[in-house]
Amino acid sequence: MRPTRRIAPVLRWRGLDEVPSDWGRSVVTIGVFDGVHRGHQRLIGRAVELAAERRLPSVLLTFDPHPREMIRPGQHPAQLTTLARRADLVSELGVDAFLVLPFTSDVARMTADEFVHQVLVERLHAGAAIVGRNFRFGRGGNGDVAVLRELGNRFGFVGETVELLTDRSDVGITCSSTFIRSCIDGGDMRAAAEALGRPHRVEGVVVRGEQRGRDLGFPTANLSMARYTAIPADGVYAARFVHGKREHSAAVSIGTNPTFSGRQRTVEAYVLDIDEDLYGHHVALDFIDRLRGQVRFDGVPALIEQMNRDVEQVRAILGD
Repeated sequence: MRPTRRIAPVLRWRGLDEVPSDWGRSVVTIGVFDGVHRGHQRLIGRAVELAAERRLPSVLLTFDPHPREMIRPGQHPAQLTTLARRADLVSELGVDAFLVLPFTSDVARMTADEFVHQVLVERLHAGAAIVGRNFRFGRGGNGDVAVLRELGNRFGFVGETVELLTDRSDVGITCSSTFIRSCIDGGDMRAAAEALGRPHRVEGVVVRGEQRGRDLGFPTANLSMARYTAIPADGVYAARFVHGKREHSAAVSIGTNPTFSGRQRTVEAYVLDIDEDLYGHHVALDFIDRLRGQVRFDGVPALIEQMNRDVEQVRAILGD
């Protein structure tokens, strides 16, 4: 059951010390939840549903940085959603509190027993813990759902699992953050959106670039993004440009600008039908579809001709 969109904002805590000392019993769901995709939504929905049945608040517990970066430095996966975006999305699903646990070396060394006792029992007073079937926790990932249930019996809470969401079961595709990253890496934004339940979003601050687009008659917003952002494959895309509460259609180019022998990979958005100074503004791009790959053109006239075709294709896709 999909929860009703909430009205009150979610409580946001970073670290266990920010959990109120008088915090009572709660229903907790645990995971990285990068992307808050359809599989995550099923898991979160069950936690919110059980919390409502028990008349308890729901808490979503996530980690920062991604545990993989602490365990295997240099292997941080591409990030589908910022923490702020994750908090907004889970708030819409009805979660009451969003707890970010810094994944330090001390947390990584916790045994499964220590994690449950110190985090779930002493600080969150869990009445239930809802996790995915493949959930692992504790030092070296030695804890699994069976261990969680056993510890729940010992400490007085229910450990419950939710099955993974599988689409196209004939070929065994599971809705997961890993699958979505692979779609984005390949530029398949429609498949990514289907698994996410919404278009993939990239956020950043508009910075000054080479300003070639303005000289060509297509001024672009050049985005500077956070480290590890999941950026689609090189190419040209139809996207929604989100600036505050406003949305505009945009043609987005990702790549090194091969026509000009560029070397630095950039994300540049030509926003249709507006002419504003956006430098320094935080904006977002919701990627809808890929138009084509990056191409090295013989000259500027051929590039401009193709850019005009790209804009018309964006208008057709986005209904402008």
